[in-house]
Amino acid sequence: MLKAILSTFLLVFIAELGDKTQLATMLLSAKSNSVTPVFIGASLALICSSFIGVFAGTYLTRYVPPHYLQNVAGVLFLLMGALILSGKI
Repeated sequence: MLKAILSTFLLVFIAELGDKTQLATMLLSAKSNSVTPVFIGASLALICSSFIGVFAGTYLTRYVPPHYLQNVAGVLFLLMGALILSGKI
């Protein structure tokens, strides 16, 4: 269990560094006079999106084999990357 916690923490931590969410959070904290509400709001948002991801993944794997989900996720990441590079997102 500890291994799953640590690997998940490292994966999410590294994935979130420098992404649009982190940049938006930095912008909000720079504009705000109070950093604590921005931190709490960003933390709650990450908790909620993680909650949705965990339970959606658990539900989907009941009906769809995990390797199909990994392939679809990979294609979606490539598509999103192409859209970002083309300036459409």
